[in-house]
Amino acid sequence: MSATDDAAFAELSRRIARNAGVSLEAYKDKCVRRRIAVRMRACGVHTYADYQALLERTPREYERLRDALTINVTRFFRNAETWDVLRRDLLPTLLEGGRRDFRAWSAGCSSGEESYTLAVLLAECLDRAGRSDALERVRVDATDIDRVCLERARAAVYRRESLSELPPELLAPYFEPAGGDLRVIERVRCRVTVSELDLSRQRSVRQGYHLILCRNVVIYFDRTTQERLFQLFAQALAPEGYLVLGKVETLFGPARERLQLVDPRERIYRRLA
Repeated sequence: MSATDDAAFAELSRRIARNAGVSLEAYKDKCVRRRIAVRMRACGVHTYADYQALLERTPREYERLRDALTINVTRFFRNAETWDVLRRDLLPTLLEGGRRDFRAWSAGCSSGEESYTLAVLLAECLDRAGRSDALERVRVDATDIDRVCLERARAAVYRRESLSELPPELLAPYFEPAGGDLRVIERVRCRVTVSELDLSRQRSVRQGYHLILCRNVVIYFDRTTQERLFQLFAQALAPEGYLVLGKVETLFGPARERLQLVDPRERIYRRLA
């Protein structure tokens, strides 16, 4: 990459931050360049300067670029081994006893598959325990920066192929037909609150979470931002609450003094009391 290209990329990044509402400083440079390149190829341009000129001529391209920069690959029950641990061990433990409310956060929820997988498993756990009424005291905050994905999450309607990895016994009780697709049933759907939040710049929606899921998200940020996020999660967790990261993500920085690794394989950490 030449000095001229670097200067053009820096100027393009400033324009994107100003006009698309996406701060790129916190993201890894390689990730940003790769995703911008996807849009450049789609538009048939070959230099950052040409792409910047195209953006000025075609403001809607900012929306497409924003989607490309924030896109996440997701599906129900993604990485089944992690969900199996949550379903078998963590959720029953977190829901038992006299706890009045249960609060969880799906940070970087994309189009909602992770958030609703969690809500379905919470409903299943309570239903099996004969405590279905306790679902009213469950809240899952689902946050992301991508407005298009958030609209899909609010609709909670999914193609059947996106549920192909979900255990089949969870389909009939917790999903209903929606044309040729499936919708999360209302008693589960209403436990999930979907809202826009930029992890690179904003704080958590609330404090005292019993469970935070942030899987395959922090890998896109630079180390400084990752350390800030880990501190944010540690602060947002209730004592003895759990943080679940993606399998390729590792906790580091000051947050390690507050979070104990309890499952190295599934990257599950618990906040110390």
